Formats: sequence, structure tokens, C-alpha cells
Amino acid sequence: MEEKKHACKSETAAGEKEGNGGEPADKTIDGIRENGIEEMGAVLTGSKHLIHCLTIIGQIEGHYILPPQNKTTKYEHVIPQLAAIEESSEIKGLLILLNTVGGDVEAGLAIAELIASMKKPTVSLVLGGGHSIGVPLAVSARESFIVPSATMTIHPVRMNGLIVGVPQSFSYFEKMQERITRFVTDNSGITPERFTELMMATGELAMDVGTSVDGETAVQEGLIGHLGGLSDAIQCLYDMIDAEEAGDAKDPQKEEKPCRS
Repeated sequence: MEEKKHACKSETAAGEKEGNGGEPADKTIDGIRENGIEEMGAVLTGSKHLIHCLTIIGQIEGHYILPPQNKTTKYEHVIPQLAAIEESSEIKGLLILLNTVGGDVEAGLAIAELIASMKKPTVSLVLGGGHSIGVPLAVSARESFIVPSATMTIHPVRMNGLIVGVPQSFSYFEKMQERITRFVTDNSGITPERFTELMMATGELAMDVGTSVDGETAVQEGLIGHLGGLSDAIQCLYDMIDAEEAGDAKDPQKEEKPCRS
């Protein structure tokens, strides 16, 4: 177990502080160190500040368990992690690494809403793909990055399997799509009109409607804030933490951003 603790930043003072009875002052940190990377794809790291690195990979799993051969991100793991991170006095920021094909719309949107409502500095980085419901997850952080080779697929809400063929079903899809469009446009620089245009494009995807954009195009469209890699995202997160600790944190509603493109 010692090796795991070293891999998860055991050298920081955060894990060495003790409370009553000799137990770690922050049990959340101790739990993530012991179980994080194997069970939840999470790790604590950082040489300058203690940050939580959360991976959102494969398919977002909703209320139904997916087949065991599928790589999944389980919302029952991620949601309590986010609550614990927000309440932790030791964790200073959250780094979200995304490589997802999408998945359950409501589960993905729930996670995205939680990230967007956090007071802790948050930075997302799209690696490989941030498709479908991965788009709201990517823009939910206070600052977002994407590597040049990554792609993001924007398409309308769909449902597999049997549905009741009544007008109410299509009305439900429309309202769900409005929720997603509103969230994405409220948390990024793309306009609702342009997002809808990309979402409803024909001739771009085989057997589907929508658009697939690469990293550079995602930034040009205003969907993602910055083109960059891991070091850029971590440095941006450190800058945000430093600004908050110095009392100079900028209002998230302002257009000025602390991270360079």
C-alpha cells in the first residue's frame, strides 16, 4: 500500500496532518490515495499544490449497468467524489481528463452541472475524444483545453431501443436538447445558433447528423477555450489557485481569462 501512497502524493503535508486519535485530518484524501486509481480512475498529485486528477473515459454509465467489456465512467463514483473535493480543505483544484465516446445524457449532464457549480478552480483537458455528452463535460470546467489531435462530435439527442411513438416522446427529446444546448452555450464561447448549426449538419457524419471537429476547430468555434496539452492545463490550474490564494481571483463571469491560449 505504501507504493500507492507515494504515487498519489504522499510527500505533501496534506496527507501528513493528523486530527484526533492520530487519524488523517482529511479522510477524503486518504481514501482517494488507497482506492482511487484502481477503482475510480482518480489520483491526487501536484508538486506545487495538491490537485485532484479525475478521468472521464469510455462511456458514461447511467441508471443501467453496461456490459463488462465496456470501459465506463460510473456516475455513482464521480458525483460523491466531486462533493468531497469541493468540501476538502486540502485539495486546491480539479483537473478533468476526458477521453469519452459519450453515453447516458442525464448522468453526463448531472456530472457537468456539478463541475460547473464548484467554487474550486477547475480545468478540463480533452484527449482523444470528447464526443456527444462529453461536450458539456468538457466545457463545464472554468477553463478548458484540447490537444490538436482530439476530436469532438456534436449531434442531437438520440435514444436506442423501443420508444413510445407519440408526440410527447419527441417533445421530451426537444426539451432535453434545449437543456444541453443552453448548458454548452452558457459555459463556452459558442453561440446557440452556431452550436445548433453544427449539431444538425448533414453530410459530415456517416449514418448520422452532426459535426466532428478537431482541436483547433473547437477552439476557433469558441467551444473550447485553449489549444494545449497536459503541462498547459496544469499550469493554468496552478495560476488559478495562486490567484485565489492571493485574493486576486477574477470573477468567472468576466471575459478576462488567467490562462494563455
